[in-house]
Amino acid sequence: MIRLAILVSALFLSAAAAGAQEVGAVTNLPLPRYVSLKTSEGNLRRGPSLSHRIDWVLTRRNMPLRVTAEYGHWRRVIDRDGVGGWVHYSLLSGVRTVIVEADELSLLGRPDAAAPEVARFERGVVARIDECLPDWCRLSAGGYRGWAPKGAYWGVEPGEVLD
Repeated sequence: MIRLAILVSALFLSAAAAGAQEVGAVTNLPLPRYVSLKTSEGNLRRGPSLSHRIDWVLTRRNMPLRVTAEYGHWRRVIDRDGVGGWVHYSLLSGVRTVIVEADELSLLGRPDAAAPEVARFERGVVARIDECLPDWCRLSAGGYRGWAPKGAYWGVEPGEVLD
């Protein structure tokens, strides 16, 4: 009987751990998560310190990045192409943005495929996320704002909901 109770407890704990999302040891925020580049230039280093070699230089303000690890004041990030490195946390913002990957992205007046088009974004446009429903996000850039179905831009997970 005791063996059965121990086995049930172990199964329950492993199931709970499997459903739990990983969090960063420094910030206690979810990993992975999306952020954006706060500055117009940021160095991606090989390791989490100023003594590590710079492998890449990010040169686009508001570019969405995905945080995959934390170490002290450093965050390991990757961009939409999978290029990654360590960046100092002061260069990152919690403001959520996306980058358009489709040749053209139609913004609609409401989250409905039959809604009227209000604007179009070209490939490479970085837009701010105003809100996300499970299948749609409301995006804004260059004074234009509208809804677009997920899948044509990078910086938000499928099914992710943001207020």
